[in-house]
Parts: sequence; C-alpha cells; structure tokens
Amino acid sequence: MADMDDDELLDALGVEVAPLKVTSRTPREERIIAGFEDILRFHQTHGRAPLHGEGHDIFERLYAVRLDQLRKLPEAQSLLAELDGPGLLAGSAAAPANVDDLDEDALLAELGIGDEPADQNDITVLRHVRSSVEKRAAEEIADRTPCADFDKFQPLFGQVERELKAGVRITRRFGRDASIEVGNFFIVGGQLAYVAEVGETIKAPNGERDARLRVIYANGTESNLLRRSLQRALYKDETGRRLTDPDMGPLFGDAPEPDDIGSGTIYVLRSLSSHPFVSEHRELIHKIGVTGGRVETRIANAEKDATYLLADVEVVATYTLHNLNRIRLENIFHRLFGAAQLDLTIEDRFGHPVKPREWFLVPLQVIDEAVRRIRDGSITEVFYNPETAQLIAHPQED
Repeated sequence: MADMDDDELLDALGVEVAPLKVTSRTPREERIIAGFEDILRFHQTHGRAPLHGEGHDIFERLYAVRLDQLRKLPEAQSLLAELDGPGLLAGSAAAPANVDDLDEDALLAELGIGDEPADQNDITVLRHVRSSVEKRAAEEIADRTPCADFDKFQPLFGQVERELKAGVRITRRFGRDASIEVGNFFIVGGQLAYVAEVGETIKAPNGERDARLRVIYANGTESNLLRRSLQRALYKDETGRRLTDPDMGPLFGDAPEPDDIGSGTIYVLRSLSSHPFVSEHRELIHKIGVTGGRVETRIANAEKDATYLLADVEVVATYTLHNLNRIRLENIFHRLFGAAQLDLTIEDRFGHPVKPREWFLVPLQVIDEAVRRIRDGSITEVFYNPETAQLIAHPQED
C-alpha cells in the first residue's frame, strides 16, 4: 500500500472529521452580552426583573430601560438565549413611549452599541478615505473595549450607588460646556460612567483646547473619547446627568438651593402616649425631624396632632446644623432607618385611621451616631440592622 497522508487514511477508513467550530463575537455582540449580564446580576440579587418608576433607584430604572430595549432587538433573542435562564427576555417591554418609537439602530445607540464595520471585502466600500464628518463621528463614539482592571473600579460604582440612595449624591442635568475632571461620575447613554484619567491638553482642529479621557463604564467597558466629545454627548442626551460630589454639599454647602435653610435643628422626640405598644417600647421609639425654626413651636399642641401620636412628647436630643437641605436630610434618615419604621395605626380626632411617619424603633445612641456620620460624610458606609439595633458597615465588594 502506498504511503497515505492522514487525511487519505481517515478517508479510507470511512472516518469523517468535523471541522472545529471557532466561535468569535463582534464588539457589538460582546457589549450586548455585557449589558445583559448587569441585568442578570440585578435579578440574582433581587429575585426579579428591574422595574420602571420613581419609586425605584436610578440604577434599577436604567436596567429596566435596557431590558426593554434588548427585548426589541431580534439578534438579542438568539445571542442571549443560553444566558437567559430566568427568561427575562420573554417578558413584555414596558418602557416609556419614546423608547417604543426607536428603530433598531436607535436602540443600539441607546445601549451604547455601535454598528459593525462594513465588510472589508465589499468592493462598493471606498476604503482609506474618510470625510470630515466621518472623522468627527469616530471621535464622538470612541470605541469601547473591555476594561482589563475593572476590579479596581467596581467598588467605586458600588459606593456611588449607595451614596445616591442615601442622598449624599444627587444627579443634575448636564449644562453646556460644563467641566469634566478626574473622579467625576456621569450618566450618559443610560450608563454610569467614571472619568479615571485625563490626558495631556491638546489643540483641536478648531483651535480649542481638548484632552483624551479614560472613561470607565459600570458594565465593565472603557473608552478613550475626547473631553469635548463627552461634553457634547452629555449635553445632547436628554437623560445625561452629572453626579454631584459628596463634598459639593447635597446637605451642606455654600450655594443655596430652593429647599436650603441657613441654619436648622435635627430634633429627636419621645412620645408620652399611653398606647400599649408605645408604653412598652417607649425608650426605643423616637421621632426624627428637621426644622428651621424653634423645636418648641414645632411640637406645640402635639396632643391634638396625629403626627405626634395624639400625645405630648419630650425632646430627648437636638443637633444644630448650618447650610443644610431639609428635604435631603430627612430623606437620609428615612432611607437609613426605613426598615425600623414604626408600623402603628391610630385614629385621629375625627375617628379616621392615621399611620404617622418619622417614628422609628431606633435607640437614641444610634441616632446620635448617625448624626455624627452625616457631619463627617461617613453615613454612606453603614446601614441600620434592626435585629442588632446597630449601624453596620457595608460589606466590602470583591
């Protein structure tokens, strides 16, 4: 028998060799998958799909819009089928009406997904020549790539989420030509973005100064777009937002806002009600409030007001603060102690059922610690555990 090579030998034996399948994904597919993995992590944590509505935090609302958009993409169904164990893509879209009107390209843009490059073998494509419009578009988009050291930045995104929930940071509409510096957080194209680096100043073709940025996104990608490109993107994006820095004073600051008061008092009250539950837990039940006037005036005629449990109260602690935002400060207390809010319904003077708010099952020393942490900015590092009646540090993220 003449010498045969491997292929001839296998053929003579009747053995068919299936070619190995080489799987590769386009950048566009990788980014669709990365966006969906954020939603899967939310589902794993909360046991449900993200929902729309003002009652949910900003991250959940962003994930809800993204999920609705993915449900509209035909390619997402097959691309994400193996990942979609919970069946999230099978649900019906519930996005706002303006999202329903977007075509596929617009939806991809909302997801931050660019179009695939044209087939390099297509003879109808003119290569090596780009118009000025195309060059500007390339600068605007600046391809996103996987962030190799995302583990360094992931804890920052977790911290920012907690600060937003606690009211220490807020979101503000991005103004034209607003500054962009290292350490800033933004929401652009439905993604939370962090400016990790600002390169050397360069001179743009129009003579203006610019710089190349390193921007990290919450989905684990990054881009190196120009500063002015990010400014334009934020300004044009109706949902584009700047996140305030903690030291910009969402609670305390020099720039007055509509709900700011020059000075005020956090007051802690204890009820003298004869209600059986209140009497049994009197040392633990406290009302926390904020006033710009005199506390004595605020609690006058408490026995006639259902807000004060239709009973006299005693002031057990006060804290004087300056240049504060009353609404945000009260929201911090409600978020921090929400799990320990008093669940009690009483009848007002007219026999109508009333469920007073701002009363919490929290020891006075814990409230004192919370005020100290609000003053030094460390309030975002802790949460209240009703079972141990203590402020507990948030677990460190891996």
